Amino acid sequence: MSFCDTIWEELTPLRRAIMDHPFLTELADGTLQAESFRHYIVQDSLYLAEYARVLALAAARAPSAAGRLEFSDGAKVAVQVEEALHQAFFAQFGVTPEMAHDSAPSPECLAYTSYLSALAATRSYEELIAGILPCFWIYWEVGCHVKPRAASPNPYAAWIETYAAPSFGEATDRVRALVDAAAEAATPATRAAMATAFRYASRYEWMFWDSAYRRAGWPI
Repeated sequence: MSFCDTIWEELTPLRRAIMDHPFLTELADGTLQAESFRHYIVQDSLYLAEYARVLALAAARAPSAAGRLEFSDGAKVAVQVEEALHQAFFAQFGVTPEMAHDSAPSPECLAYTSYLSALAATRSYEELIAGILPCFWIYWEVGCHVKPRAASPNPYAAWIETYAAPSFGEATDRVRALVDAAAEAATPATRAAMATAFRYASRYEWMFWDSAYRRAGWPI
């Protein structure tokens, strides 16, 4: 199996825990409390602003034209999603631009974005893109998992449609191909580091949804 297939299979229990998390099961049912989703979209807007920077750094470090194009396009899309999807949800769920601007990142959001930024600043390109991939791939799996189960009408339909869209799946496949190509050319030590980055980022994905469901903030 390829690098991506191997690590994806290894993380089956974690992926199952994500799919079974009440944030996503209630989102599919349309019963997720608005306050939890409001917490999520504010934190996600903070996350995406940093994720776009990380993608831009990946584009700058990419050794191939395909990588430079993919990650620069990904940075652009992250900004567009933040501007379009979040602004619509901000209006729907009563979040003003001032509220979003004044919000501090949750511990989980700050930990996740700081980890990705550290990969971009201090680790190899191969580790960086392995850490970037879970945000694409897990969201694509979540979108495909939730969409056929979603109640209709559903207040979260636009979010579901965004991440179940074929174009998002195609972008995920392209990033996955870049990670597999990098892993194939890498040393065993680098591949092991890539797997570690993928695992940590995947765990942060679960933590992000869990913190939104609990509306977690700083304990002190």
